[in-house]
Amino acid sequence: MLIAIVFVVLMAIGMPVAFATGIAGFVFFVFEAGMPMSIGVQKIAAMSQSFPLLAVPFFVLAGHLMNESGITDRLLKVSLVAVGWMSGGLAQVAIVLSTLMGGVSGSAVADAAMEARILGPTMIAKGYGKGFSAAAIAVGSLITATIPPSIGLILYGYVGNVSIGRLFLAGIIPGILMMLVLMLTTYVIARRRGYVVTDQPKPTAAALGAAAWNAKWALLFPVALVLAIRGGVFTPSEVGAFAVVYALAVGFLAHRELTFAKVWTSFVQAATDVGLIMLIILMSGMIGFAVIYMQVPQNLATWMLTGITDPNMIVLVILVFLLIAGLALESTVMVLLLTPIFVPIIKTIGMDPVHFGILMMSIVTLGGMTWPSGPAMFAVCSLMDVSIEEYSIESIPFIAAIVALITALLFLPGLVLWLPNLAFG
Repeated sequence: MLIAIVFVVLMAIGMPVAFATGIAGFVFFVFEAGMPMSIGVQKIAAMSQSFPLLAVPFFVLAGHLMNESGITDRLLKVSLVAVGWMSGGLAQVAIVLSTLMGGVSGSAVADAAMEARILGPTMIAKGYGKGFSAAAIAVGSLITATIPPSIGLILYGYVGNVSIGRLFLAGIIPGILMMLVLMLTTYVIARRRGYVVTDQPKPTAAALGAAAWNAKWALLFPVALVLAIRGGVFTPSEVGAFAVVYALAVGFLAHRELTFAKVWTSFVQAATDVGLIMLIILMSGMIGFAVIYMQVPQNLATWMLTGITDPNMIVLVILVFLLIAGLALESTVMVLLLTPIFVPIIKTIGMDPVHFGILMMSIVTLGGMTWPSGPAMFAVCSLMDVSIEEYSIESIPFIAAIVALITALLFLPGLVLWLPNLAFG
């Protein structure tokens, strides 16, 4: 309890998440555990001694290299040709582009910020509402939480000891379903408001094929990752290194848009992102030890299993808790702190942790698009000069659609597990 109080107070006064986590962990060792402080330091060091964790910096760097190599423009062209003619065409483009970029960047916030710069001004100039435009871009970036290579799924697999390869495959169908649900929501709103681009022709097979061929290296990237893992060519950690080599080869040899200056920029941006993520991971080591030491999973499981007998209802309660917690906590922190608590409960009730991982990542990432502390929300609203109030109102239909889909996926595990079961058995 003391850890939770200290963490909440430090977050409330504006302390960075990593330091709030670290101080709360040290408080446990000083006042509750009665253990030498050296053990706390050892737990921090132990978190860094993980081979699977190497996937995180490699995929972050690969994402930045991909963005600098001209891939974004090519994927935007594919999206425009494919869905730009529909009602709410530019909003539909934003959603499809998020799906395609999910296989490149793996970061919802990065995807949302990029689209806000590229598509945001055009959407507003074409008469789309500012709040609607921001909501479509921000909530659409949620798709990157499940499309491989998702950084969140890597962290969940690492902390929960769950197969990252199975998680990658399990995220594909939910990611596509999210795209379709958000496109349908956009279509309904756009038809009602008259958001139609009249001069955009319906795509021909030749035009769509030409756009796809021009973006072939980007479209093949997530497919190559999944096949490499499934074929046993690389482990999930090693495939991260392959992703960096692939990005460099595409940028220098295929697209010929990558320069040494852009490579340096990518390294600088990746170093900043990795430093932030790794500091949070390291500091969470002490909290993770405290969770196990105080038998939080066992106590929480006993409490949940006592009042509810239906496994699906237990998971639904957990997801509601994650949705509420996501309003205040960043998704990386939630994955690192809550995965060790909830995965044992999930295994106790007989649910596949891969299935739960997809649901959990979707819910905790959704917190990044909602008030009061969503980083994707703030990034998009700041770049597009949209008030938080207007964004919040316009985002309600999109968020409701996503919550309904996640609830449906809870009761339809076959949709989530079909691909990993097909590939891995």
